[in-house]
Amino acid sequence: MMPLNDATPHHPCGCPQVAVYGTLRRGGINDIRRFQADVRWLGHCRLPGQLYDLGAYPGLVLDGAHAVLAEVYALTPALERDLDRLEEVWPVDIGEYAKRIIDVQMTPLGGGPPQTLPVLVYEALPAGVRGRARIAADDWLGWWTQRQG
Repeated sequence: MMPLNDATPHHPCGCPQVAVYGTLRRGGINDIRRFQADVRWLGHCRLPGQLYDLGAYPGLVLDGAHAVLAEVYALTPALERDLDRLEEVWPVDIGEYAKRIIDVQMTPLGGGPPQTLPVLVYEALPAGVRGRARIAADDWLGWWTQRQG
């Protein structure tokens, strides 16, 4: 069994952007700026998948069924390490999420034409969403805020 500490080597994925769709979005309980205050917010995108209710956070399965709102940020190896720890894919992978790199159309902040670029996405694994309710909304943060009343 691997030790539960930072002695386990971290291997960055090499993708320069990350797309966040749940608690890591601005205003979420895990707002990405808590990990890196000066993280560059690049724009918005739609991820091709379905949201699932995992309690206080969502899971996204990249099945192409819907278009889920996400925010795109510049990704550094240090930020990726912090996100991997939060999503529990490092230092020990608990098997709830997998890291995927997909191409998306991003709408840049401040305007301009959409850009196609690769993003890192933390995708919920099938076992983690089995028996969980699907979320009919495309904006998890808006859905969650409404649900909390």
